[in-house]
Amino acid sequence: MNTVQPGSLRRSLTLGFLLLLSALGISSMVLPDLRQRLITQFTGMVADKGAAPPQSTDKHDHGEAPHDEPGGPIDSVDLSATAMKNLGLDSQTLLTISRATFFRSVTIPAVVVERPGRTRLHISAPLTGVVTQIHVLPGEAVVPGTVLFEIRLTHEELVTAQTQFLQTLGELEVESREITRLEAIAETGALSARTLLERRYARDRLQALLRAQAEALRLHGLTDEQVDGIATERRLLRSLQVVAPSLQDHSHGAPKTIEDRPSVDQQVLVLEHLEVDKGEAVEAGTPLGTLTCPEDLLIEGHAYAEDRALLSQAADAGWSPVAIFPGRSNEERLSGLQIQRIGLEVDPVTRILPFYLELANPRVRDELNSSGQRIVEWKYLQGERLELMVPAEKWSDQIVLPAAAVVRDGTDWLVFRRNGRLFERVAVHVLHADSRDVVIADDGCLFPGDVVAGRSAAQLLMALRGQTAPVDPHAGHNH
Repeated sequence: MNTVQPGSLRRSLTLGFLLLLSALGISSMVLPDLRQRLITQFTGMVADKGAAPPQSTDKHDHGEAPHDEPGGPIDSVDLSATAMKNLGLDSQTLLTISRATFFRSVTIPAVVVERPGRTRLHISAPLTGVVTQIHVLPGEAVVPGTVLFEIRLTHEELVTAQTQFLQTLGELEVESREITRLEAIAETGALSARTLLERRYARDRLQALLRAQAEALRLHGLTDEQVDGIATERRLLRSLQVVAPSLQDHSHGAPKTIEDRPSVDQQVLVLEHLEVDKGEAVEAGTPLGTLTCPEDLLIEGHAYAEDRALLSQAADAGWSPVAIFPGRSNEERLSGLQIQRIGLEVDPVTRILPFYLELANPRVRDELNSSGQRIVEWKYLQGERLELMVPAEKWSDQIVLPAAAVVRDGTDWLVFRRNGRLFERVAVHVLHADSRDVVIADDGCLFPGDVVAGRSAAQLLMALRGQTAPVDPHAGHNH
């Protein structure tokens, strides 16, 4: 049995290792890529055995990425012009931060109501007669003094009053002519002064009686022009014109026709209800129709008895409640209102304490339709429901934003500040929040002059969360 000596074995191994190194050296010179692959493989083997990898000298840091760096947290949203339009962000909804006075308010339900004694006017027949003409139809707008109805008079009292008026007028003319004749005779000395004086006294009595009879005709519903017409034409008035009264002095004034186009600023009345038909016989006091003037209305708030102190405080301080109409576009807000009066009693059933604010009602339509009728429409309607934000506490120099400009993200409240096309998320401290407004602490997170998104904050947060961080081009290898 042949035995290999240890010394021979070591010499054989040494010789083999030298031959291997020589082969590798020659191969690396012929195939340079082979050397790199072998070195890479060798490095991997060493790393698998727990050796520390070589330190990279790459200038990029693959640790925690900084703000808005590849692989790090994204804190801004890049919006195109189309995206801003879709979110409703424009010159009206991009808000510039400023400090303002904020009123912490209490929301109270309310309703639009008519002003008693001013909004609605009932027209009645002044005398007994027959309706011969109806000049205005329901829904048509007129001005005070416009002729509404014509009534053929059958009232004996008015006929008698007109007759007595004409009779007194005739007697006065006779007496005046007689005085003129006697004055000429008295100048010659053929007539005593006593006789002339008595006739003058008689003329004065007739003048006083004529004035009283003219007033009686006016009480019957005749206008000054109609009374003067009776005196001029010396004829009894056979028909009576019922005209639209004035809300201020309830004076009929001169009759107007429908063709008399009034000015835009003139008071307008609308015939809401027509109670009679043409040819219908009416008694004195019979309702003919109802006119409405919705230009001046009231807002009736429905508070509770415990809110009386709050209402009194707002009224005494001159704080203006804000009316919000939920059914209108963008929840229209109406400011500049003042509490006029608070109810004197609480409803025993509903426990509601009413209070009232004046509401000016602008016109939104004023035109003639195809039939020549004047049609007028107003902005606010009687019975329309709304909400009143009654101030309860005044805060000065506050940053106030709409509720839609702030969104909650976990424990943070966020707004989005504009920086070019980017909208950056900014964490803020909220002092007060309700369904419409948010008060933000002035702690340096936002500054006056910053521009923020006044709406769609929730959508911006969703877009921020939906963004995917861009892939780091250096990930997976070292330099």
